Amino acid sequence: MIALDEIEVRDEEPGLHRPPPRWDVLRAPVIGRLLRARRGRLLLQLPLLLIALLLIYDGFTGPPLASQNLATVSVWVHYRGLVIVALLLFGNLFCMGCPFTIPRTVALRLSGRGRRWPRALRNKWLAVAAFVAFLYLYEWLDLWAGPELTAAVIIGYFAGAFVLEALFAESPFCKYVCPLGTFNFVASTVSPSQITVRDREVCRACPGKECVNGSPRALGCGTELFPPTVRSNLDCVFCLDCARACPYDNVALALRPPGRELVEATWPRRWDVSFLVMVFAFTAVSNAFGMVPPFYDLQLWLAGALGTTNEPLLLAITFAALSLALPAAAGLAAAGLSRTLAGRAEPLRVSFSRYAPAFAPLAFAVWLAHYAFHFITGATTLVPVLQSFLLAHGIAWLGEPNWALGSLLPGDWILPLQTAVVLIGFAASLFVAQRIGQRDFESPPVAMRALLPWLILWLGLAAAALATFNLPMEMRGALLGG
Repeated sequence: MIALDEIEVRDEEPGLHRPPPRWDVLRAPVIGRLLRARRGRLLLQLPLLLIALLLIYDGFTGPPLASQNLATVSVWVHYRGLVIVALLLFGNLFCMGCPFTIPRTVALRLSGRGRRWPRALRNKWLAVAAFVAFLYLYEWLDLWAGPELTAAVIIGYFAGAFVLEALFAESPFCKYVCPLGTFNFVASTVSPSQITVRDREVCRACPGKECVNGSPRALGCGTELFPPTVRSNLDCVFCLDCARACPYDNVALALRPPGRELVEATWPRRWDVSFLVMVFAFTAVSNAFGMVPPFYDLQLWLAGALGTTNEPLLLAITFAALSLALPAAAGLAAAGLSRTLAGRAEPLRVSFSRYAPAFAPLAFAVWLAHYAFHFITGATTLVPVLQSFLLAHGIAWLGEPNWALGSLLPGDWILPLQTAVVLIGFAASLFVAQRIGQRDFESPPVAMRALLPWLILWLGLAAAALATFNLPMEMRGALLGG
């Protein structure tokens, strides 16, 4: 049980004095009742569990060609495209229905809520490392081209979630480790929904804090978030256990202006959180860059410069440089110059974290533009793949596979759409930055000077993304995949 003094609602905490949410999904006539039901989460988890088991089965037993296997097509084409759209339109729906946490009740009985996650790891540094490592392994092992490897990754997620849940409290796999969760957490900062409460006075007077500690009806928040103090989606898996456990029906899944949390003073001024958002932005570009010809030219140049053809080593150096060293160097340089131009005698951490939230909209836009390319060009691949799977098991309901299905949209539409998405993301980042400047600086000229280094950095990221999308890109996982 979490100590009550650790989660007490205090008047001096910023961001707590807000009116009740105007739009609460949990009060919707049908969907709200289903989500609040005791087994409400299973309504999403069970279908995804069945899909995961199907992908594991076909990954190990189905066709070895990626574009004809349900595991690779579903994971690397459809999952990524649908998740990013869900994050944009609503919020973290995948974590809400995550099948990897279904064995949580059994795991919690093994852990007994006795072990605490090591204090030194209660931050986002491990999440940064796991996220970049996953992108590295995706490229090195060609996960998009390996049905068996894709199935093994799914099994690894089930095993990792269960083991860490059984060993530790606080759902450390979801909160501190899971690369998919890390992606969803950062992306959901721009989403139009967030957990909150209807009446903070009810939470203040609540003696048991069942939303965190659990009740006979529900387990309570796995990541140990206290709803009236939730200011961000960065750690929230949208499991709604807090809503089911609350004896007063006081928890809300509120609709909000997209990205509202990015401009609030409650955004954490922490190195790890700020660096995570910057890595999320830089990897949005570098991940797409890894699928175009200049990336392979860079690998050949690096091989010649180092005198080695060791692919894992060359990729590790490239990923460390583009995904870790470059955002660190660029962010620190921008923070230092911003502090100097603003004439502020403040810790570098404060300058570094001030405009970090403004990276999120542009980063989200680049990821969206990238995943949209793969989804638009490869979405119809699922139809013949599913037809082939059913026929292989003696089911002819959908007829013979039609391998000639094409892109969802004409090919010459895709680049203009990607360009528009990136430009909208860039504009949204500027809007967030302008609001942050108004909040933190009394003088508009000072705010503009402080913003200038960051503006140059966002321009560089946007230009790099647009240049990458203008190059021929591998259509991984599709029928014409590289």
